[in-house]
Amino acid sequence: MARPSEPSVTNIFSAESRRAFYEAHPWMALFMLVVVFAAPFAGLYVSGLLGVVVGVLVSATAYVLMPLVWKWMGG
Repeated sequence: MARPSEPSVTNIFSAESRRAFYEAHPWMALFMLVVVFAAPFAGLYVSGLLGVVVGVLVSATAYVLMPLVWKWMGG
């Protein structure tokens, strides 16, 4: 059984494990807030409405997958 402070691949996608990750890494939470809000505007600037949609999808994916990537990198 994995402890909540050390999420496994199976429970990394739960809201509780994401919250625990971002509470343990406040600078990463701030960075992800900037990414989540800036990516749609960057997409709008680069390619219009399609860029907004792609920016929202990319930022949401980054927010969800960041704990898994952080664990994979050894952090």
